[in-house]
Amino acid sequence: MVEKIEKLLILQDRDRRLRRLKGELAEIEPERLVLKAKASGAQAGLENAKTRVKEIESKRKELELEVEAKKELIRKYANQQFQTRKNEEYRALANEIQTCKEAIFKIEDQEIALMEQGEAAQKEVVRSTQAASESRKLADDHITQLGVREENLKKELAELEANREELAAAVDTTARSRYERLVKNKGENVVVGVQHGVCGGCHMKLQPQLLVMCQAQQELVTCSNCGRILYYTRDMDLVAAE
Repeated sequence: MVEKIEKLLILQDRDRRLRRLKGELAEIEPERLVLKAKASGAQAGLENAKTRVKEIESKRKELELEVEAKKELIRKYANQQFQTRKNEEYRALANEIQTCKEAIFKIEDQEIALMEQGEAAQKEVVRSTQAASESRKLADDHITQLGVREENLKKELAELEANREELAAAVDTTARSRYERLVKNKGENVVVGVQHGVCGGCHMKLQPQLLVMCQAQQELVTCSNCGRILYYTRDMDLVAAE
């Protein structure tokens, strides 16, 4: 194999590993944000459940005050009944007392309904508390793991980047420039092997003279279709597949 190709393959492998590491690093922060959002969502659910309990309790207390107010009116009307001597006034006060009692019955029905809602809301608080706790613990554990992974990836990335320029400098200037241009346009797979008479990048059939040049291993050969740099090793089959 041409020495230029060997050096380019080493550089390409290094660049592939660098891209992979950078890609993994780029995924960590979004993953961390998703975990935090899930924990926040569970906590928000708990706060909503607590708020619901408070609202129900507040309404129940309001109804209790209404009942006490109605009872106070009943006592007031009853006292007025004792004091009046007129039948019409007495009957009118009796009607007011009956109206207050009926109102109390309706309010008590509302209180019963609120008590049932309150019990359900309290159960939801218990459930939400457990869910929020589990979600927070899970998020904390995963975020800690992500932090460790992030540090390891950064360390590995720094080690790989440390001598990347040294590897690049070892490549012939012309070959390196062509390689860099191809990487920008084609991605990481730009130095490709020849197998069954086709380019390992675009998979198009190669002209016979290109195959001969690859086999001769005397110069840098590029695919006439995609421009990728071609190489050949003895374990590759140059015969086109039928």
